[in-house]
Amino acid sequence: MGRSRQSELRERITILGDVKSASFVPWIRRHADKLGLSQDFLHAGADRIELEVAGPVELIDMLEMGCSLGPIDVWVDEIQRRIVDPADTHPFP
Repeated sequence: MGRSRQSELRERITILGDVKSASFVPWIRRHADKLGLSQDFLHAGADRIELEVAGPVELIDMLEMGCSLGPIDVWVDEIQRRIVDPADTHPFP
């Protein structure tokens, strides 16, 4: 049985806190890849990481949960999510 395309979304995720992007960005990429989510990083700094992800909403929820717990050297204060209008998105490979 195939997966319904209706359940797939494109969302912008903003992660705020002491996020140490040099180690957290590769961590997020690895976990998003394991979940089969497409991703495009828009900003990566010491206090904020912003990315767009696309895939089933349940898997985006799982990525958010993983990011909130994160690696040991990262402190996440807040994660903001919003659905992105397809006309405003960056193309995924």
